[in-house]
Amino acid sequence: MPYELDDRLVIGVASSAVFNLTDSDHVFKTQGEEEYRRYQGENLNKPLPRGIAFPFIKRLLSLNDLRPSDPLVEVVLLSRNDPDTGLRVMKTIEHYGLGITRAIFMQGLAPYEYIPALNIALFLSANKPDVDAAIRVGHPAGQVLDSTFNDDEKDKSLRIAFDFDGVLAGDESEAVMQSSGLTEFHAHEVKNVMQAHNPGPLKELLVRVSKIQSIEEQHKKDNPGYENRIRVSIVTARNAPSHERALNTLKNWGVMANDAFFLGGIEKGRVLGVLKPHIFFDDQSGHLKSASTVVPSVHIPFGVINQPLE
Repeated sequence: MPYELDDRLVIGVASSAVFNLTDSDHVFKTQGEEEYRRYQGENLNKPLPRGIAFPFIKRLLSLNDLRPSDPLVEVVLLSRNDPDTGLRVMKTIEHYGLGITRAIFMQGLAPYEYIPALNIALFLSANKPDVDAAIRVGHPAGQVLDSTFNDDEKDKSLRIAFDFDGVLAGDESEAVMQSSGLTEFHAHEVKNVMQAHNPGPLKELLVRVSKIQSIEEQHKKDNPGYENRIRVSIVTARNAPSHERALNTLKNWGVMANDAFFLGGIEKGRVLGVLKPHIFFDDQSGHLKSASTVVPSVHIPFGVINQPLE
């Protein structure tokens, strides 16, 4: 029987998202591929340091203990390395005990074309051109930014924070905001309050995370001592009266958030520093500037806000 991916949360990761490749990249850029190959061979059994998305991926994979015989989460390595130079990454995965056993190695080529084939709900990479190209063809992808992160081994929870427009939802309303201003934006949202937003790049990710939350709830009923681990938060620049359409959209999708922060222009970093998510997704570089100083941050280069200036 083939290993089916349809009913799982599948995440695709480049090694640059999960591990710190600063030294390796420096060798490649300054000394070329041959020296890079030699460097990786000499350091084959030296684990790479943990990277920005490591805490998120580790905790996500830990949720497989809810259904050990039929894992809820699958993480696939999508790498620009060839199989030989990628061996160090696989040994690093084994060193940290991450449950990542499946990988695609494509020497020098971007592997994002395989996102639909693998039913991937999120592709994470530090490589901006790869992420931009994936988003352009409609795939769910995010660029992991250089960020502050803390991997507290005692903390077993998984906190995920999303911006709303341009991340979970499409950019229809953001386009109104950019073209006509805040007053027209609010008027547009009030007028369309019962009309669900079109999906954004990470809508499917939220839906699949929500399904795991439902499984957690059932597990808690069967095991009263269990404490829920996943917590989902919306952290958005929206405020009243545009908040209602966002909430109605989530309800229409059959999902809900544990927390919602309608900040109306308050700097998101102030809230995120208290919330301390293990990962935060936003489409606007301006918001991520403050966010990345306090939490692991991912840029979703989607929609009108990320269109190049003509």
